[in-house]
Amino acid sequence: MLFRSLLVFSIVALSGCDGSDFSDLQVYMDEVRARPKGEVEPLPKFQPYESFAYSAAALRSPFQPPVKLEVADRQKGSKDVKPDETRTKQFLEGFNIETFVMVGTLANDSGAFALVSGAGGVHRVRVGDYLGRNHGRILAIDESKVDVIEIVPDGEGGWLERPRSLSLKERS
Repeated sequence: MLFRSLLVFSIVALSGCDGSDFSDLQVYMDEVRARPKGEVEPLPKFQPYESFAYSAAALRSPFQPPVKLEVADRQKGSKDVKPDETRTKQFLEGFNIETFVMVGTLANDSGAFALVSGAGGVHRVRVGDYLGRNHGRILAIDESKVDVIEIVPDGEGGWLERPRSLSLKERS
């Protein structure tokens, strides 16, 4: 009985939805179709990328303090001393030498190594490796320091060799 009354009610409800009168919708659609069509803006002109060639790579970084040389004993750069620009740069040459601190040494059958901290970790270096942005080459390693020779511009077109040392940092 309940099922029969539910069926009768749904038939009466659906019969009230007469789908034949869409005249107002048809009028609206005709109005929309009669409107003028819009125009799409043209794409902007493509600007080709122009690469920039950085030409000051051989100069001193503006973020490093200048090399202080006394006027009285100012040395002239030698034409014999110059960095090897054709050599492949090592990883530690991408950082200032001031960021490195010697933290220890290692020795085995293949020789002595120094442990330097900086550039995001502790690195093992040996004599002949390069360190720092000024073409610094490691000359000697002992238990208390690492001796480095840097090649720096003299400001007049020549190059100077400048000795540096990284001393062992004692634990505090």
